[in-house]
Amino acid sequence: MFKNDLLRDKNIIITGGGTGLGKQMTKTFLEYGSSVSILSRNVDHLDAVKREMKGYGFDIKTEVCDIRNPDEIKKAVDDIEIDGKINVLINNAAGNFISKTEDLTPKAFDTVLKIVLNGTSYFSLEMGKRWIESHINGVVLNIVATYAWTGSGYVVPSAIAKAGVLALTRSLAAEWGHYGIRSVAIAPGAFKTEGAWSKLLPDESYENAIKSRNPMRRLATKEEIANIATFLISDMSSYINGEVITVDGGDWLYGSSIFNMMENLPDDIWKIMRKR
Repeated sequence: MFKNDLLRDKNIIITGGGTGLGKQMTKTFLEYGSSVSILSRNVDHLDAVKREMKGYGFDIKTEVCDIRNPDEIKKAVDDIEIDGKINVLINNAAGNFISKTEDLTPKAFDTVLKIVLNGTSYFSLEMGKRWIESHINGVVLNIVATYAWTGSGYVVPSAIAKAGVLALTRSLAAEWGHYGIRSVAIAPGAFKTEGAWSKLLPDESYENAIKSRNPMRRLATKEEIANIATFLISDMSSYINGEVITVDGGDWLYGSSIFNMMENLPDDIWKIMRKR
């Protein structure tokens, strides 16, 4: 339904662009005519995506950046903007692990909060200041989760962080809208990724349980989520501001979180997951 040049005027930064949804969004945005730069702490991931995109006939920029560090964010954006101003920011980088909350240390909370909440806030602020100063109509797209508003057991640091990102999305939409800066979000349903899926979930039976409790009896695909992202950052959505689009097949309507099903997991399974 999209024209091939839908994003031709978009110069996009994607954090956490080396794997999973970030990589899929990179490919999708390129197919619709945008320029894309991806950021990650892992140079191997960046190099692999750059090679893969060249195989599709696309060229991308890559920057090693730890979004927990505002100075690294500033340097990365300075390097990228040598060739042109950024006008879309995708805050996709995240960190998470499943655990009984009573087993978490303060460092475990900090690990997730600093990436998801602090990193998203730092990057949004960096781009917002640049856009306001340069009179650019920018777009911030944040990746949240349905448990940002329902809460969830066993992923408490992530739930706290995502709730903060959702509040940031709506707050900046209200404050920066008159500058022509839109702030929007997507809350994806469960989908498989190259690495995180097998590390986060206990076994294959849990995947079947996730599917069985979804009204559509399946997982999301990265392509479906990337398509919604394409719509939200495009000029087709120029009057959507402060909104979060849920792409989960109606899953959250069945219950607050898929992770709450872990209440009855035996201790030996928790030990295995903790070791992973």
